[in-house]
Amino acid sequence: MFNDIGPLELVTIIVLAVLVFGPDKLPKVIQDVMRTIRKIREFSESAKQDIRNELGPEFKDFEFEDLNPKTFIRKQLDNEELGLKEIRNGFDLKKEMAEVTDAVHGRDSEAPSSSSLPPASGGRVDLTKKPEGPGDDRPPFDMDAT
Repeated sequence: MFNDIGPLELVTIIVLAVLVFGPDKLPKVIQDVMRTIRKIREFSESAKQDIRNELGPEFKDFEFEDLNPKTFIRKQLDNEELGLKEIRNGFDLKKEMAEVTDAVHGRDSEAPSSSSLPPASGGRVDLTKKPEGPGDDRPPFDMDAT
């Protein structure tokens, strides 16, 4: 409940409570606060139970935490029916990046690449810039003209 309160802040709250209420009234104030918190929790739980009862038996597993958008999306993405885990496990990003790096540096990769680039001589991808041949009549690209 108080995850974001540090030790120094907690000590400050305790000192202020002792100064404001005094050491003789502080136990009574703490009891009153705890009783109020318990009543609020009981009211909240009974309201949740009433809503579940009104929704019917098809919503017996309904959790109010599922209304949080992050929880809802996480729950839907972990759903086994979509097959997203198989797709996610099918990608090996490190392997793909290693193959691209090997291709850029002109090294042979250990595993055969399934990339869409056609292999040049010796199974390597030729990334060198080739001079334009005499049959290429395209005008050069002018960045300022577009």
